[in-house]
Amino acid sequence: MIRIKNLFKIYEMGEDKVYALDDLSLVIHQGEFTSIVGPSGSGKSTLMNIIGCLDTPTSGEYFLAGEEVSKLSDNRLSEIRNEKIGFVFQKFNLLPKLSALENVELPLVYLGVSAKERKRRAEEALNSVGLLSRMKHMPTQMSGGQQQRVAIARALVTDPQIILADEPTGNLDSKTGEEVLKILQELNKKGRTVILITHDSHVAKSANRTVEIMDGKIHEHEGAVK
Repeated sequence: MIRIKNLFKIYEMGEDKVYALDDLSLVIHQGEFTSIVGPSGSGKSTLMNIIGCLDTPTSGEYFLAGEEVSKLSDNRLSEIRNEKIGFVFQKFNLLPKLSALENVELPLVYLGVSAKERKRRAEEALNSVGLLSRMKHMPTQMSGGQQQRVAIARALVTDPQIILADEPTGNLDSKTGEEVLKILQELNKKGRTVILITHDSHVAKSANRTVEIMDGKIHEHEGAVK
C-alpha cells in the first residue's frame, strides 16, 4: 500500500539545513495496523504529512497504491487525499455550526455527491461508530469521545483505503481513548489500513506493528512485516 524509499525532507534555516526526514525508508502493507511513534521533533509529523499527501519530500520516492505521489501536482495530491485517505486528528476539527451528520457529510460535498446519497452514507458511517442517535447534535452538545467518533465517521464516509490517525487520543481521558483505539482496531479487522501517529508508547501498542522514528530516521520496528 505504501512504499517510501530514501526520503529526505530538508528545511533551510538561514545557512543551516535541518533534516526533518533523513534518508528514511518504510513499507506498509495493505490491511496493516501500524503505529509510528516518536517524541516531539522526531520527524513523525513530517512523515505523516507526506504519507497523507499534505506535504511533499525534498527528495526520495513515495508510492501510494502503486502511484508515485512524491512529485505530483497539488491538484492531484488533493484528489488522492479525498479519495484514498481518511484523516482523524487530535483536535477533532469539527465545524461547530454543523451537526454531527453535516460534519460527516462534508467530504462528500467536496466530491460532488448528491444530497440524498450524502445523507445515506453519512448515516451509515455514524452508525458504524455507534452515534446514529446523535446525528442531529452539534459538537458542543457532545463529549470529547463522541466528537472523535464523529471525526472517525467523517474519515470513513469516502470509503478510503487508509485511515491516518494523528494523536487521536491526545485530547481524551484514558477510558475514552481506549474506546477510540478499539474502534480503529475494529476498522483494521474489517480490512482498512490504519496508520496511527503518536508520542505515547502505550497507545502505539494498540497497533499490530510499531515503527519508532528518531531524528528523522527509522529507529526500530516491532512486529514488522518483512
